[in-house]
Amino acid sequence: MRFDELFISTYLMIESSRCAKKRRNVSLMNPDLDCLESIVADMVDELRPLRFGTPVTHVYNPLEYALDALRQYHTKYASAPKEIVFLGMNPGPWGMAQTGVPFGEINAVRDWMKIQTPVGLPAQMHPKRPVMGFGCTKREVSGTRLWGWAQKTFQTPGRFFKRFFVANYCPLLFIEKSGRNRTPDQIRAAERRPLLEICDHALRRTIDYFKPRYVIGVGKFAEKRARIALDNHKVEIGMIAHPSPANPQANRGWEPLIVKQLAALGINIGSK
Repeated sequence: MRFDELFISTYLMIESSRCAKKRRNVSLMNPDLDCLESIVADMVDELRPLRFGTPVTHVYNPLEYALDALRQYHTKYASAPKEIVFLGMNPGPWGMAQTGVPFGEINAVRDWMKIQTPVGLPAQMHPKRPVMGFGCTKREVSGTRLWGWAQKTFQTPGRFFKRFFVANYCPLLFIEKSGRNRTPDQIRAAERRPLLEICDHALRRTIDYFKPRYVIGVGKFAEKRARIALDNHKVEIGMIAHPSPANPQANRGWEPLIVKQLAALGINIGSK
């Protein structure tokens, strides 16, 4: 056995042992999903001590206050393996910050995925970015576009999640005093370094769980982090345009654009 094969085999054995030890603390009642849940629990523990200075004034972690909704998402749709994992950057204020689901536009999560549960509150809440859970009336454009495309293309969640899963690289939402979002790549270098190390490690464990053929960054930042974190993984990495309204490409027609981008990567879009 080559050294790299031995290393990967040993790593997977260690991760399996870590998951087994965590099972007593999780509630999904499925050994595979309990392993995924342990990744979330470890991230929460590792991220909690981190501190971020100005211009960041508030940090939300929906893995803590919206965990019940995230567990529903995992229970319903996180079976492994998947062919393709879409990787977003971090939560939006009107999406995952409200529902706990990546790109989690409320109507898509509640009405299409059939996920709804009470959501808690972050420890400190910015008055311009309130968390109202499934009672929030604002819509996140990025999530509307991503999940709208999934619904239009695959009709049912079952057909979409048979091949795909959607995750976020970083679970934290950073907010400035003005209420403006600050993305992970804009965090100060000294504060960003431990954050990226934690998120890289969690991403490797997540991909070990899903065993996809493709990891597709939704935007350049997510693609870059996937290439760095998964350098030793046998997985094809690519990118699709981010559906944010801040992206001019997305505003000119996001759905036909990403179908072309996926096709260029060898991913055939269909409901098979």
